[in-house]
Amino acid sequence: MTASTTPDTRRLTGHLGPVGIVFMVVAAAAPLTVIGGNMPLAMGLGNGAGAPVGFVIAALVLLVFSIGFVTMTPHVPEAGAFFSYVTVGLGERMGKGIAVVALIAYTAIQIGIYGYIGWAIADTVAHYHGPQIPWPVYSFAVLAIVAVLGYRHIELSAKVLGVALALEIGIVVILDVVMVAKPGPAGVTFASFDPAVFTQGTIGIAILFALTGFIGFEATAVFRDEARDPERTIPRATYAAVIIIGAFYAITVWAFVVALGPDQVTAVAQQTLDGNGNMLLDTTGATLGTVGRDIVNVLLLTSLFACVLSFHNVIARYQFVLAGKGLLPARLAAVHDDHLSPSFSSVVQTVTAAIIVGILAILGIDPLVGVFGSMAGVATVGMVVLMLTTSIAVLVFFLRHRDRAAGGLWSTRVAPALAVLGLLASLWLVLSNFTLVTGGSAALSTVLAAIPFAGLIIGFVAWRPSRSLASG
Repeated sequence: MTASTTPDTRRLTGHLGPVGIVFMVVAAAAPLTVIGGNMPLAMGLGNGAGAPVGFVIAALVLLVFSIGFVTMTPHVPEAGAFFSYVTVGLGERMGKGIAVVALIAYTAIQIGIYGYIGWAIADTVAHYHGPQIPWPVYSFAVLAIVAVLGYRHIELSAKVLGVALALEIGIVVILDVVMVAKPGPAGVTFASFDPAVFTQGTIGIAILFALTGFIGFEATAVFRDEARDPERTIPRATYAAVIIIGAFYAITVWAFVVALGPDQVTAVAQQTLDGNGNMLLDTTGATLGTVGRDIVNVLLLTSLFACVLSFHNVIARYQFVLAGKGLLPARLAAVHDDHLSPSFSSVVQTVTAAIIVGILAILGIDPLVGVFGSMAGVATVGMVVLMLTTSIAVLVFFLRHRDRAAGGLWSTRVAPALAVLGLLASLWLVLSNFTLVTGGSAALSTVLAAIPFAGLIIGFVAWRPSRSLASG
């Protein structure tokens, strides 16, 4: 490995446009994985046929959050996403605390996906009567491929993710069209958007699992140094990511309601949760036939792979930025001479993931409930805390620097304030229903939910002035 750590080269470069960055963040959101996992949870535990409205509400909350987020972008001339924004708005001490929360949240969801994809590959192989191989073997095989791609220049990962994502979205669009063209017993119905329907059950649970499905959308700012024109690219990519992800989820969940019927969709979702069926694959089989079901099964695996690769790249860049500011060992700020990537940070991230996955495998933790469920819960709490703190940072920044509030009252005051209120409500929903996210006991769920808050406190208390941290 050849890497450079001198100050003049400790910066990533690239020519990613909005499309390339959107591929990275939409892949992190893993649309097909969310449809297969979060959709039946939102329907079976939440408000049934009204679940599409939960995804719409979650998208609107995050869209309002994005307004203040991108308005502040020109005043945060560096990569680092939430960490950089909070540092500029609330100071170094809070910035370091949020940096720890970000690393915890992204690492947790990445580890969870490694567990999920290991189980999914093993389940697929068993379905086709292949050899019975333990899930960790598949997880480590995927980890090795991610290590190679993450070590090289970001544009290689963007191309891989672009192909996987195009196939993933393409098959779901076809599925949506066919389900609506050949509807279930109730015909093409818009009952999902009837207040009498979407207020039944618990819409809060639908919103909760919808928010979980958006994890990773904010990573647009992490790729700032590798963007072609950051001032234009980052805002466009952020808005596009939220709108595309939100529309994809809402339309697809509605299409499933049309295919199954508003009166039947809750029962089908509950059967999936009970382990007596698979809402995504069974409905696909009934709609597109055996071949279609097999294709979706394969693309579900590529969706998981795209997700874990995207998070690997995000974490490596977070470490890279923090190291450049003296908050982590300087070696993590190395840029590869040939690949122009954060190569050493990528290697460290690979080793970290391998150690954690290995420990969980040795302990015999269930890959779905134990690994994916628990880690997704930690990540969800962490991400809501990150966005809430960032919205507060935006408000404080523009109140202190009124001369920089060129975006107007709406984007610098009103939208961030609305985002704070929406995210506070979201945090309450997540915490009050946390056992549903983790699938564990109340005691275990409490411990897991406390991890991001503990990270925030540790980072805040352990703060010391850094050599180059931006102060706004």
